[in-house]
Amino acid sequence: MNASPILVVGSVALDSVETPFGKAEETLGGSASYFALSARFFAPVCLVAVVGEDFESRHLSLLRAPEIDLGGLEVGSGKTFRWTGEYGYDLNEAHTLATCLNVFESFRPKIPDRFRQAEYVFLANIDPVLQREVLEQMDRPRLVVCDTMNFWIRGRREELLKTIRKVDILILNHAEVRELAGEANVLKAARAILEMGPHTVVVKKGEHGAFLFSKDLFFSAPAYPMELLYDPTGAGDTFAGGFVGYLAMVGDHGPDRLRRAVVWGTVMASFAVEKFGVTGLCRATHELIRERFSHLREISQFDPD
Repeated sequence: MNASPILVVGSVALDSVETPFGKAEETLGGSASYFALSARFFAPVCLVAVVGEDFESRHLSLLRAPEIDLGGLEVGSGKTFRWTGEYGYDLNEAHTLATCLNVFESFRPKIPDRFRQAEYVFLANIDPVLQREVLEQMDRPRLVVCDTMNFWIRGRREELLKTIRKVDILILNHAEVRELAGEANVLKAARAILEMGPHTVVVKKGEHGAFLFSKDLFFSAPAYPMELLYDPTGAGDTFAGGFVGYLAMVGDHGPDRLRRAVVWGTVMASFAVEKFGVTGLCRATHELIRERFSHLREISQFDPD
């Protein structure tokens, strides 16, 4: 694989999830897991995260792939981060029942020397102070993409704003965009966020797809149509894996590449939601991914009158 490597710093967790379509107990989850298992189809991934002493080999085996370097996966003294949640029929909204940070609570990312020259960096959903500490350890990456959540927007706003000034692309869902910008209209909110530092904002809209917004570009893509949708957990990080992975593969983030990256992201997210946990991603193949990309392009095209 000749693509530029991607550094991802985030969580590796054990998730227990219940939806109207079933439930799963302590499956592999976490932002870094979903991102890495998605991005690996496009570029090599350098993963930095922490797990506890109870992290079983069956979970670790799911992350062992030729394209994923686990040299930055620490084993801390204690238990692995756990999240328990449920969804109703509106699968766009998760209801958190329990969060046990465990070893993740004291996580301070240490970037191995061989990871520091990664040209593409994805800062998954962690404390914005830690996100900046990651960037301080890197050797001038070409592209920095960042995710965050309402918890940091409300509780660490000033620190988050400092981090946002240092990133190129910010990926948020529609509720987070509104809250960060203080704007009800998503387009106005995205425009306001551009003034905070990033040159591009990507807004995830769940089953309604995603759109990309920059000073001179607006692009919207639908979600891949799914009849079997079991668990939306991790779909956003999986989208980010496809998005950043494609950009690292082609080595370019011009307007046309950004458009395609959004489509690849939505395609990858479709694999995450069709099974519980990372099972769908682990069953994905290059052939199936290309088939879904072609199908999405076909159903999105139309001829002018």
